[in-house]
This record gives sequence, structure tokens and C-alpha cells, in this order.
Amino acid sequence: MNTKQIVTAQNFNNMPAWFNAINKVWRGTYFVGTKIELSKDRLIKLARTESGLQSFGEDFWEEPLERLIASVNEESRLHPIGRFISQKRIVSLLNTRLRAEQWFKKHPEILEQELYPVTVICGLQRTGTTKLHRLLSADPDNRVLFSWEALNPVPLSEHPAEIKMRKDAARLSEKALQVMAPGFFSIHPVEFEKPEEDILLLDTTFLSTTAEATMHVPSYANWLEQTDQSPAYEYVVKLLKFLQWQRPAKRWILKTPHHMEFLGLIKKNFGNVHYIWTHRNISESLPSFLSMVAHGRSIFSNEVSLEEVAKHWVKKTAYMLSKGIEFRKANPGEKFTDIFYNELVAEPMNVVEKIYRNNGAISAELRQRFLDTEKQNTINRFGKHVYKLEDFNLTAAEVNKAVQFYTDFVKTLQQ
Repeated sequence: MNTKQIVTAQNFNNMPAWFNAINKVWRGTYFVGTKIELSKDRLIKLARTESGLQSFGEDFWEEPLERLIASVNEESRLHPIGRFISQKRIVSLLNTRLRAEQWFKKHPEILEQELYPVTVICGLQRTGTTKLHRLLSADPDNRVLFSWEALNPVPLSEHPAEIKMRKDAARLSEKALQVMAPGFFSIHPVEFEKPEEDILLLDTTFLSTTAEATMHVPSYANWLEQTDQSPAYEYVVKLLKFLQWQRPAKRWILKTPHHMEFLGLIKKNFGNVHYIWTHRNISESLPSFLSMVAHGRSIFSNEVSLEEVAKHWVKKTAYMLSKGIEFRKANPGEKFTDIFYNELVAEPMNVVEKIYRNNGAISAELRQRFLDTEKQNTINRFGKHVYKLEDFNLTAAEVNKAVQFYTDFVKTLQQ
């Protein structure tokens, strides 16, 4: 399928005709009971029935799931396909926890391991985090989370070919996303054998910002900001240990902007961490991200407001940055490497050398691996993404005012 096209914020809801037709017909049959029920008890029952397992573990906390579902039902205005995807996704996450608990009981040595040293790419969305993550994945000593693992971090069975089963499932998901929203790949390609954000592991606790990036769930988002995220990070440590038990390496390279808000919990749960903070002019990165959110939400709802997206994420972006700076100022001894977007784009190997500075010289073989990987990360492979603040009724002055404290902070880094 040729998915190359020009993708803008204005064509975010340009879904395929078949997609809109299914939604229209399906919604027209709601009166006979075809509307998918999203309720905590029903989804838990479905997961237990599908898996044949019962225990989620003593550390499973139901309230986040209940809060999320309530917000989805009351605020997100999902279309029928959106409800279907939400049901499948939540049941899949519950199944992951059920299978994980079974493995932890059968193989206690999984949780007895030491967690690998962790490097966390914690910059905001659209600041080069994906580019850098994929570049660093070229080092075989770096353990990254691949997309097929992110969808199913726990084996589906003990069959010898179970890894192929997980990869096949992820490949199918990739193709489904391309068919439903081909323009999304022009913004953020989701490829089953490429590195993916570990926020998808946090999703198993239903304590993550994934929901507010894909749906309109303001009450859940507000509750999340006021809620202790310790259970999420404690459980992710368990999943990371499980993943390194399955496929060993020497160090973890994690990446998700979600971490910006919770650097203190990363320090508490991951130990001696190397933080990589990517920086870019917010007036450039924010409209790109807002456009991505609008396109992502259209997969779930045909009532997406650009102004609504902007209002939420301008505030959220400032909040995340404030939390990151707060942690950094309170912990001056923590290891941070600052990466600037323009340098990453223009001289990626200079950036790699900066990151590896304390690890000794980069071998000729590893350097070639980095160069080969960089060649694969060409821009506009799936089309061109065009975005501007005006699409969201925002001005550079408004954005700059909201994040002036961050701009001032970056200036101190560059002095």
C-alpha cells in the first residue's frame, strides 16, 4: 500500500470511506443492543475467560481502570470502532497481567534478578526522542523494547514458536493501523520490529498518559496528576526484569515523554539512571504533537476538537516541563545529558559520542552500526507531515508565555 501523502492538522479526520461506513451502520444498530459495553467487571471477566487464568497478583489496583472507563464512557465520545478497539486493548492489557502473574509464580528467579542499568530518554514529544531511541538501538548491548514486545511483553504461551506468534500479532496490528489511518505513519511510524515507548508497559497498570493522548478523558487526566504513580513504576520494574530474562543485554534504553513528569519515581525504582533530555523549540515541537494527538484521537472518535486538544496539551506540556525542571534542580548530582534537536538532526554521530563519552571510545564496528541505522531513519518515508500553531488557534506568543520558564532554563544549559 502506498501510504505517502501530505498530512496536516486539518485533515486529521480524513478516515477511509469504509471506516466511516462501518461506524455509521454499526451506530444505527445500537437500538438492538450492539453497543459494546465498557465496564470494569465485564472487561475483567472477558480477560479471565480468554486466558483461563484468574489471578492478577496482589499488586493489582482496580481503581485506575475504573476511573479510566468512567471517563471514557462519559467524556470521550467514542464511535463504535473506537469502543471496539478500547475493549480489545483493555482486555489485552489485563491478559498480560494474568499471564505475567502465572510466569512469576512458576519462575521466581525472574523477579530475583537485578535490573540492568537504565538510560532514560525523557524529552518531550516531537523533540527527536524516537530518532535517538532508534539510533541507540543499534548497539547490541542496549536492551530496547521492541514494538512486538510492547504489545505482548509476556509470552502468549510456552510454544517453541511463541516469539513468532507475538511478532505476527504485532505485524497484524501495524497493518491494521496503516489501513485505518494511513496518514498517522507520516507523523509517527509504528513498526512492529522497531523500538517502542515503554509507556505501553505502564499501560498495564492503567496509570499512564496514553489515554489522554488518544482520547478526550479530562477527568481521568486530572485524577492521574493527583495520584501517586508508585504502583505503575514498581510494576514496570517487574516487566523489565521479565523482558531482560527473555532477551538479555547489558543496559536498558527506555524512552517516553511520560517519564518527564515522574523522574523522582524513576530514580527511586530504577536506581543509578542516566537521563537524556532532548530539547527543541516548543513552538515547533508542540504543533507537531498536537497534530499527532488529533490524528490519533480520530481513530477512536469522529468528534475531535483541535481547540480541545490544544487547550489540554498546552497546559499539560507546561506541567510536565515544570516537574522535570523541579526534579533536576532538587537533584543536581543526577546524571543528565542534554541533546538539542538541531544537532541531533544535523550531526547525529556527534550526539552519540556525547552520550557514550563515559563508556570509552566507540569501536569501528559499532560506529558503522550507528551509521547504518541512521540511514534507515530517513524523514518523510511515509509522507510529509505539515503542521503549524495556527491550526490550533494558537500563537507563538501564547506558547512562549506558557513555557517561558523552560526557555529560560534551556538558556542556562547553553551558557
